[in-house]
Amino acid sequence: MNVSGNLLALRGTAVSGGAAVVDAVVVIEGGTIVHLGPAVDVPAQWRGLLPPPGEDLLLPGLVDVHCHGGGGASFPDAVDAQDVRQAAREHLVHGTTSLVASLVTAPADVLVRRTALLADAVDAGDLIGIHLEGPFLSQARRGAQNPADMIVGDPALVARIAEVARGALRTMTVAPEIPGVADGVGAADDVLGALVRAGALPSIGHTDASFEQTAAAIGRTTALLAGSRRLTATHLFNGMRPWHHRDPGPVPACLDAAARGELVVELVADGTHLGDGTVRTVFDTLGAENVVLVTDAMAAAGMADGDYRLGPLEVRVAGGVARLLTSDGSAGAIAGGTAHLLDVVRAVVAAGVPMVDAVLSATRTPARLLGLADRGELAPGLRADVLVTDAGLHPRRVLRQGVEV
Repeated sequence: MNVSGNLLALRGTAVSGGAAVVDAVVVIEGGTIVHLGPAVDVPAQWRGLLPPPGEDLLLPGLVDVHCHGGGGASFPDAVDAQDVRQAAREHLVHGTTSLVASLVTAPADVLVRRTALLADAVDAGDLIGIHLEGPFLSQARRGAQNPADMIVGDPALVARIAEVARGALRTMTVAPEIPGVADGVGAADDVLGALVRAGALPSIGHTDASFEQTAAAIGRTTALLAGSRRLTATHLFNGMRPWHHRDPGPVPACLDAAARGELVVELVADGTHLGDGTVRTVFDTLGAENVVLVTDAMAAAGMADGDYRLGPLEVRVAGGVARLLTSDGSAGAIAGGTAHLLDVVRAVVAAGVPMVDAVLSATRTPARLLGLADRGELAPGLRADVLVTDAGLHPRRVLRQGVEV
């Protein structure tokens, strides 16, 4: 990296937009990328800035749309701005320059308070949005969600949460079979309609729905969105009725919709939540433009094994795997992830997915999903959010809007 005044140049293999450029140079001016191309084609006025060639990889800053915390701090348990900043910072220094903070199922007044706190963090630039995982979820597929706080669909609660979010509510995970979630007719008389009206994306997850129920909910949401955006599937396979050949359930309905370009699937492809063959098959079937890699990280991301909390539930992390702590002290359901998004990208590459596809699903695809046209790629005119790694995808430096963090 060479710096001259307000100009900065980075050199390495640029991996962006589904392609790789060997021995590329990224030139940044202020907070904006002004040039990307092979080193041999750098314009004369910038040649004095050229660093020596090396083996670094230059990636767009990563975009995580599903994260509950990290660095010992949890978004569902945050009580002040410092808690939120601590969790966001843990992921920022590992290359996630755009982060959506996720809450878990909780009483309505808790969700409203936490949403208001996270909205302040969005205003401060620590986050890019808010995701609610619940409370309109299936008891049968609750995973690490508190069953005592799960309720039927309530469009009025969605509107209340959206109001305190002040435009920052990005998405909400819902189970379409729950009454009040997907059984409306008008534009806002169920949860799906209320979310779209609020500018947020419904996400199918923690569901025991049939194939038909899931397909109907996807169809209703697609009609409500009118082609403007796509809904998502929250951590596909995890927290869902398993796919059986006589009772297919939600998984193939989501895959079918993603193949049609109506939906984007999340994968927690951290080596724990999904098998390598599953990850490869989804990428091979759908393509990286229909897959978003997420961490589903909780407070233990970047921390040692031990005991943590996820909302009201106790979690024990052993061997880097977070599981609910049951009443008898044994390990229960997986309770989120402990990886950073760059760790997930590295695991996906190790599973046999091409690096350009893994990076695309952690950068451009989630940026486009959220409607963020100014990031997600290395290209002139976009934000200078850049992650520099070694050849093994381990972080070396991170820049957000041209500023090293």
